[in-house]
Amino acid sequence: MSVCKRLLYLVKHRRIWTHVQRHVTTWSPVGAAFNAKPHKRLDLFEKNVGLFGVAELSCPAGFQVATERALKDTQRLVENACCCPPGVETVESFDQLSDGLCKVADLADFVKVAHPDPAFREAAERTCVEIGTVVEKLNTNVELCKSLKNLLDNPDTMSQLDPDTRRVAELFMFDFEISGIHLEEKLRKEAVALHVKLLDLNNEFLVGSHMPNRIARSAIPEHLHLHFAKEGSFIQVEGLHADSPDDLVREIAYRIYLYPNADLMECLEKLLTCRNKLAKLVGYESYAHRALKGTMAKTPEAVMNFLQLLTDKLSDRTAKDFKMMRNMKKKLNPRNSELMPWDHPYLSGVLRAERYNIEPSLYSPYFSLGSCMEGLNNLFSQLYGVSLMSDHPSAGEVWTDDVRKLAVVHETEGLLGYIYCDFFHRANKPHQDCHFTIRGGRWCQETGQYQLPVVVLMLSLPHPTKSAPTLLTPGMMENLFHEMGHAMHSMLGRTRFQHVTGTRCATDFAEVPSILMEYFATDYRVVSQFARHYETGQPLPENMVARLCESKKVCGAADTQLQIFYAVLDQIYHGKPQNRSTTDVLKEMQQKFYGLPYTPNTAWQLRFSHLIGYGAKYYSYLMSRAVASMLWKQCFVQDPLNRDMGERYRREMLAHGGAKEPMLMVEGMLQRRPTIEDFVDALVSELNPNFEVFLMDSES
Repeated sequence: MSVCKRLLYLVKHRRIWTHVQRHVTTWSPVGAAFNAKPHKRLDLFEKNVGLFGVAELSCPAGFQVATERALKDTQRLVENACCCPPGVETVESFDQLSDGLCKVADLADFVKVAHPDPAFREAAERTCVEIGTVVEKLNTNVELCKSLKNLLDNPDTMSQLDPDTRRVAELFMFDFEISGIHLEEKLRKEAVALHVKLLDLNNEFLVGSHMPNRIARSAIPEHLHLHFAKEGSFIQVEGLHADSPDDLVREIAYRIYLYPNADLMECLEKLLTCRNKLAKLVGYESYAHRALKGTMAKTPEAVMNFLQLLTDKLSDRTAKDFKMMRNMKKKLNPRNSELMPWDHPYLSGVLRAERYNIEPSLYSPYFSLGSCMEGLNNLFSQLYGVSLMSDHPSAGEVWTDDVRKLAVVHETEGLLGYIYCDFFHRANKPHQDCHFTIRGGRWCQETGQYQLPVVVLMLSLPHPTKSAPTLLTPGMMENLFHEMGHAMHSMLGRTRFQHVTGTRCATDFAEVPSILMEYFATDYRVVSQFARHYETGQPLPENMVARLCESKKVCGAADTQLQIFYAVLDQIYHGKPQNRSTTDVLKEMQQKFYGLPYTPNTAWQLRFSHLIGYGAKYYSYLMSRAVASMLWKQCFVQDPLNRDMGERYRREMLAHGGAKEPMLMVEGMLQRRPTIEDFVDALVSELNPNFEVFLMDSES
């Protein structure tokens, strides 16, 4: 073999992961891939295939090329959709049109926040704006709407369509209606203008909500400077420092980070006004009424009923939790024992640790990233017959060297799709754990093949070191399971139409599969299959898992009440106009639905970034948790690894994506239709102590 050929062979076939020394355990291929430190790729002889294999995206300028191609295809597909006869072809044309735009827009949505190269981020941002503007115009295209209306108004043709096709047709019509298609031309143009304005306001608020605040160094005691970043003569505060044991550090961080920014306040006021104006223009009582159509909750009144009932049921427990926190603060700081909002996260953590000894460093050696991925692989194999297989990305396919690519393979159905795992911390990377759909699954009539879904899971984990793989805290491990729940929803939702693929469903249903995965992550029968010490191979003791589960119930009512407060605030902001400042609304709702005092000259709402992606829908986390709790207790608690139940869960819930009304999927799985009271009772019962844990601790 010539030197050149030998080099080519070595570069092409070299293993990307180095060997990590292990004393006892042997990892599966997927476990080994995630437990090793990656080498920098040598792509000297490989062709750059572009991000996610999209050839144009080998450089930032490629976004403009991809956008122009998508818009050219859009023009052709619009013409096809407008002239095809009413029938299934109409819905397929609309879905193909949607898919062409989403494949560019969804990819750009991810790249604009995650790519390390600012040139890529800026190019992606321009694409998002350009595609978003076109989508809003299409949603008010009268000829396009008329083509769909001809189908929906034809009872004979509609009766011949299968339920999924009918629902997708109705969902496309809903998109037209909420965009004001029924309005006269002048008002339609106003609706488009409001949509376009909202794109800018949403982006401005999202960026501003994560910006640090700063204060003169002389304004803070010198001995506290080391806790904050320095910028010349200023101290920069980038977060709430909620876990700091120093009361003063937490208070300073809270007051400075939440200090009102006048420009951002104006942006929020404009955003809420604009949303309300758009909702009223297209015929809704409020933005919340518009946002909640098609969800499990259906109306803002139902959401507020849910939140108020939950508050009432938790009131005694919440009061006890705050009393415990006050006593703990008095014990730690007798001179300043008043309980303040910046104390809640820290003191609840102290109480949990004191009662159950759940110091994260005791658990982390058992939760190496590789072992956790191995555990997920085993779980999916037993529940669904699905395996996670480490795949080698081509040159230019990923945006940084430490991204891992997984092929998701079913034992009989074959390849289901791909998951890109962007798990490790880097500069300028968002700290929020996220799931991104890059490409939705759909049956392609034009090729006769299924378009495989592609997703990204983004975490912010520490890198492996020379002496140890990446070790996860219990919280990190649960977040990994949570995000993988979203990914498997995308992989197993084999829908005919991409418009309803995977997580493209009602927001208050979309979190159910991910939250359900948290229950698997804390069940010893699941955890015992993978949690072992990375050096000794010793399994994690059962009583440590039990203590971890019970510790979550400590101050659980107060933690839930804080989430209720956020959800209520979100509802009020998106309800009828209040004719008062967003801060005045916050003060009142904090007093009524939380209880800890408002701090003057703060504006927490300016850090409430969920107002963008979850506007009027923040309650979804609580409602989804209630559904997940009911599913776990009724279907999985007896045997979390039961294949028959896993298949039923896939069949009744995961397989449909958004192609089925969400409450019907829940009803199909539970064999009954739950009420708001059922949801509340499910959340409250989660806080009941498990006396077996006390017995287990006393025996050990």
